[in-house]
Amino acid sequence: MSAQYLAIVNPAAGGGRCGKLVEPALDRLRAAGIGVDVIRADYPGHATQIARQAYARGQRRFIAVGGDGTSYEIVNGLFPDAESRGRPTLGFLPLGTGNSFLRDFSHQGLEYAIQTLTAEKTQPCDVIRLIHKQGVLYYINLLSVGFAADVAATRKRRFKSMGELGYLLAVFSRLITLNRRAFPLRTDGQPELDRRPCLFLSFNNSKFTGGKMMIAPQADISDGLIEYVRWGPIGRLGLIRNLHTLYDGSHLRHPLASRQSVHQVGFEMEGPTDVMIDGEVLTLHCEKLDVLPSGLNVLA
Repeated sequence: MSAQYLAIVNPAAGGGRCGKLVEPALDRLRAAGIGVDVIRADYPGHATQIARQAYARGQRRFIAVGGDGTSYEIVNGLFPDAESRGRPTLGFLPLGTGNSFLRDFSHQGLEYAIQTLTAEKTQPCDVIRLIHKQGVLYYINLLSVGFAADVAATRKRRFKSMGELGYLLAVFSRLITLNRRAFPLRTDGQPELDRRPCLFLSFNNSKFTGGKMMIAPQADISDGLIEYVRWGPIGRLGLIRNLHTLYDGSHLRHPLASRQSVHQVGFEMEGPTDVMIDGEVLTLHCEKLDVLPSGLNVLA
């Protein structure tokens, strides 16, 4: 039997879909000779607690069973301890709603994830660290502010139970009240503070968000860099005409869009704002982003 994994299961992921599908998926792993212990995460933040306690006991191999939010919680249980005490390994059984991170590697979802777990196909993955006024958070997918975060917040607060349809409804809801504003920042210690208004800013480790939106087509999970995507103050009609380009990455050809690869970002915001971080919506006073190169092994 191969190395033992701890599978942390969020049965509520995917509107309860995860709880219905998890046992057959785990049975397939066990049939392939993969040793799996299972702990259920029953409330927000529980997966973080489980991962932190297991890592402290010496566990180093984990499976996130759920969606991007489940992976995010587990990563925040592994770090900051994993910065100094040994690189953990994280696999996935994508049974949630978005499952954006794995789309960098395959659109086959669960089938691909089971294949990589069975083959123990690991690769290094950067971890991005967010320092904010109240503490520190870690992520492996992306952080967005502006329109993308507004959409995620609206989906969470109004359309959470409606899956991908809820995401589309949130997009059109935010189109009606389109808000283009500045998020003052500087990249890599540049002297000039960027105060230009924008539609959204996105700070990416991987390519996709919202399940199928390719926000950062040039992102690389192991290059030691943050892929910073900016879309300037496009108008409502222009956004409607170009909304489809967010799904294939061609939005970067728009004259108001830009990208750059950076090592760190310093924010000088006046107060807290909604952010979307690996599928989770939080209200934070952001201060700094930097990278932990190859901080994690992922099975992907």
